[in-house]
Amino acid sequence: MKPATTQNPALIAGELLLKHRLFLCVAESCTGGLLGHLVTDISGCSDYFLGGVQAYSYQTKTHLLSVKPETLEHFGAVSHETASEMAIGARQLFSRQQPIEKLVSLSITGIAGPGGGTPSKPVGLVWIGLSYAGGTFTWQHNWLGNRQQNKMDSANAALNHLLEKLSSWE
Repeated sequence: MKPATTQNPALIAGELLLKHRLFLCVAESCTGGLLGHLVTDISGCSDYFLGGVQAYSYQTKTHLLSVKPETLEHFGAVSHETASEMAIGARQLFSRQQPIEKLVSLSITGIAGPGGGTPSKPVGLVWIGLSYAGGTFTWQHNWLGNRQQNKMDSANAALNHLLEKLSSWE
């Protein structure tokens, strides 16, 4: 059996955030706070985790995270553009606590199911965003599970994308 530090992406990400003297914030839609929950399951996370926003509605996305109404109108809440703006908006929002260049943010927006899907945006479609001083990135995922599994897959994928980025700085 491998040590716990190689099995828990939230723990490893926390260690790397501390090593690089960075802080994490999150903006979640379809996961409803699950990503923040996984991060806060780690003892000592208050040394690097600033908090999160559960931005389920268009209004919350625009008012708290500065997602442009035009972005939501033209591309929808489940899109590369919205995930990107949510991640950037989270960094801006939490820059009141730490300098923005020290912030890394993750965003998740998608359709967890079982309803809400369309032919062009099916249930299980999720966009994950990551923003830091070096740029903003997004990834698309298409999950095939039920609502709970789609949420867990999304939160874990976000942590794994964060790990990939932080590990590339080693």
